Amino acid sequence: MSEPLAERMRPKTLDDYVGQKHLVGKDAVLRKMIEAGRISSFILWGPPGVGKTTLAQIIAHRLDTPFYTLSAVTSGVKDVREVIERAKSNRFFNSSSPILFIDEIHRFSKSQQDSLLGAVERGIVTLIGATTENPSFEVIRPLLSRCQLYVLKSLGKDDLEELLQRAVTTDVELSKRHIELRETGAMMRYSGGDARKLLNILELVVESESADEVVVTDKMVEERLQQNPLAYDKGGDMHYDIISAFIKSIRGSDPDAALYWMARMIEGGEDPQFIARRLVISAAEDIGLANPNALLLANAAFDAVMKIGWPEGRIPLAEAAVYLATSPKSNSAYMGINTALQAVKQTGNQPVPLHLRNAPTELMSSLGYHDGYKYAHDYPGNFVTQQYLPDSLQDLRLWHAQHSPVEEKQYQQMLRLWGDRYKE
Repeated sequence: MSEPLAERMRPKTLDDYVGQKHLVGKDAVLRKMIEAGRISSFILWGPPGVGKTTLAQIIAHRLDTPFYTLSAVTSGVKDVREVIERAKSNRFFNSSSPILFIDEIHRFSKSQQDSLLGAVERGIVTLIGATTENPSFEVIRPLLSRCQLYVLKSLGKDDLEELLQRAVTTDVELSKRHIELRETGAMMRYSGGDARKLLNILELVVESESADEVVVTDKMVEERLQQNPLAYDKGGDMHYDIISAFIKSIRGSDPDAALYWMARMIEGGEDPQFIARRLVISAAEDIGLANPNALLLANAAFDAVMKIGWPEGRIPLAEAAVYLATSPKSNSAYMGINTALQAVKQTGNQPVPLHLRNAPTELMSSLGYHDGYKYAHDYPGNFVTQQYLPDSLQDLRLWHAQHSPVEEKQYQQMLRLWGDRYKE
């Protein structure tokens, strides 16, 4: 039995690789590293079927170094440690580190990722991770900080058309047939930007025809697949486009559009927990202090979905979506924390003022810890003017009110307490 078409068409060299020109095109950063024969640890982030595993395999063929593969779905800490021990024994003086490729690294637990950290730090292995999820949320910070991050883009229509033409003209099996790709729209739609799925669809359609001459049309594809035409790949390009449209409709205060895109996700088979998580994020990021109840309601909708399941779960999700879309909007807290993080990166670890430090020991008291601190509740209105930021940043402003009715009240309170400091 021959391999599936997607495996037969898997590129062996960078010249055969389709897409990702920003990474592997002429003079691109990853191509230069591969051609130089020495790579540093990195993580490939992108939707399914865009070439993450293929790129790792091309590196394996290109570089003269041991190459190990683990799947985060089936491997545990024990497997990681065994591979690291093998890598140690295969490391030769002045040679490149063995490469460890971990597919779906976002599925690794914290303990599994911790077990990798030492080997990556000491150069025992060069890590290549592949993930469909945002590494900022799924990969521990110490490991992420030791890896370059390369973002793979969804394959465009031209890339996918090139892949189809290459398959019907060069594949050892398909090239024996006379295949005309008269229409490709349905294949594109069903594949959702996933090259592997696209080739699987092509193979299924061609194999369903007994004649040597095959004319591929959209109607033929739809008949052979017999799928819901509204379905989409929950890991593919349309997944990201639709959730983006959903969130932007809420942010833009359009409840009709929010319900429409939610319906598209529901009909497409999206995980209800994913929708619920996005509502919670939107409530905090886009509605924020303009209506703090939005976060409570979004979180309650999440809990309701977990309790009652599907299909009834669509009702609290819809309620939350409409509530968020029709709420006043503010991203002042979101902007404030982003500005604060930027300030921390720029100014480093500023010392905590002595009066704000605890003094649980006599030594600390003798050094001035806690000395001069004013306990707010001892003063009228539970407030007293006092410096809370580091000395070098005492005039820093991070939160800027956006004048919705709720935040206007908060802003006036700050003006009353702090005076000129909060004047815009």
